[in-house]
Amino acid sequence: MTFIPLEQIIVGMQHTLQIIPIPAFKDNYIWLIHNGRQAVIVDPGDATPVLETLNRLDLRLATILITHHHHDHIDGISALLEAFPETTIYAPKQEKYGFKHKPVSDTDVIELAEFGIKFTVIDVPGHTLGHVAYFMEPNAKNRDENDLDNVILCGDTLFGAGCGRLFEGTAAQMLSSLNKLAALPPSTQVYCTHEYTLHNINFALRLEPNNQALIQRHSDTLRLRNLQQPSLPSTIGLELATNPFLRCNSQEIQSALHLKNATNLEVFSAIRELRNHY
Repeated sequence: MTFIPLEQIIVGMQHTLQIIPIPAFKDNYIWLIHNGRQAVIVDPGDATPVLETLNRLDLRLATILITHHHHDHIDGISALLEAFPETTIYAPKQEKYGFKHKPVSDTDVIELAEFGIKFTVIDVPGHTLGHVAYFMEPNAKNRDENDLDNVILCGDTLFGAGCGRLFEGTAAQMLSSLNKLAALPPSTQVYCTHEYTLHNINFALRLEPNNQALIQRHSDTLRLRNLQQPSLPSTIGLELATNPFLRCNSQEIQSALHLKNATNLEVFSAIRELRNHY
């Protein structure tokens, strides 16, 4: 995956923390959160680009967060532990892993004092049965104007204008999980782990071609991708306005599917099935 050079992303920290996308494989993002000294890594499927980035920024890896067990999210862990054996790993309680970790599940709170942040764990089954998301809030006791806004690290549950495939869970489980995320504050920044946004928008426009917010998002995303910049993060507010999986009550979408007056679950299931073959 081509990508804007790291040096152009890191142009001086605007906040106490910075979140950086590390591209991996064809379209994965491994998210790096750092305070200038230590780093948190999310879903490291490939250790090589992570180690290169840590070295270039002179960062020590302190914490790894895992959202689910798929190989493109965990295969880099063994190499990272060789380089940073003191790293603490958090992973879903409902899934099994071959490395030492602290199991977490819904409502668990992970406090990282050295970063001045905490993560609240949210169970979001659907893509996998044990999938979790991490809702990051600045530490209220030490919060200042330079802190980041709220952040959701949602793995393969919520994508830019899309959602994850149902490999293990049911449509009802995924819809419930998406509703949990949709209830977060609209300003919450959405950090998912794949660059699928433009393709998802193209699909969404087939269902809701008159959605002006979606039309504008298509233009904005196309500009970013032409500059080889990531389309992420999104926000919960933007997803509510443009993501068909969060818009099952849209009359235009229901009409496109010939499902007027259908339940949200019926509409969601139909959208997911169409997207599987798009």
